[in-house]
Amino acid sequence: MAIELYNDGEHICLMFEDLVDDSADAIQANQFLIVTGGEGALIDPAGNMTYSSLLMAMSRYFPARDLKYILASHADPDIVGSLNKWMVSSQCSLVVSKLWGRFVPHFCTSGNLAGRIINLPDEGGYVSLGNTRIAAIPAHFLHAEGNFQFYDERSKILFSGDMGASMVHHDAVSKPITTVEEFKLHLKTMEGFHRRYMVSNKICRFWAQMVRQMDVEWLVPQHGRSFKGKIAINAFLDWIERLECGVDLMQQANYRVPA
Repeated sequence: MAIELYNDGEHICLMFEDLVDDSADAIQANQFLIVTGGEGALIDPAGNMTYSSLLMAMSRYFPARDLKYILASHADPDIVGSLNKWMVSSQCSLVVSKLWGRFVPHFCTSGNLAGRIINLPDEGGYVSLGNTRIAAIPAHFLHAEGNFQFYDERSKILFSGDMGASMVHHDAVSKPITTVEEFKLHLKTMEGFHRRYMVSNKICRFWAQMVRQMDVEWLVPQHGRSFKGKIAINAFLDWIERLECGVDLMQQANYRVPA
């Protein structure tokens, strides 16, 4: 079932949060569909285990064969593992970091991606969709070397990829974090993930300073619950820019030949 994040009658943003079988040994993942001006884009459509369910769920809102883009934050299996199937079922283009442009064809049958990759430069950019545009926001090393988040200017939603991710059951995902108190209770579901998967405090600070300059009303990650409203978003930014993570925590003891 789709969760409607935004709908002004012409421009619709949808989230699919329950397509990963919780009995499977796989992380919960959110997929996103933006439909506007007769065009559609999927953000981080995930792997093979979600493909059929996502295809059916989105068909109520937009035909897969008419997709214009797949927007990929990076090239992990939970992001674009199903890429070959989308390339076969539609004529869409893949938008991804230039660092991954020659790696993602390994997900596909030979030739299926030929001429269909839009390689994003490190500084990001914009893709036109209907009567609006989607910004590719640099988020390098959070956690992938070439990593982008996607900002919808019309809805003011930042689809933040792994930044803000939490490890929760899909039943909890539909309720966004809106208060500082909720955020504090939520920390236990996200702290371990961010300490391991985000590369360093330096990069987290650069990212937080960038987002503070943007007009973001809703920060929606690829895993777990979202952060809606300035209070919740600022609570997350205050936390992440102080977090020691990744290489900050590594010591010689982490690099020893196994006994």
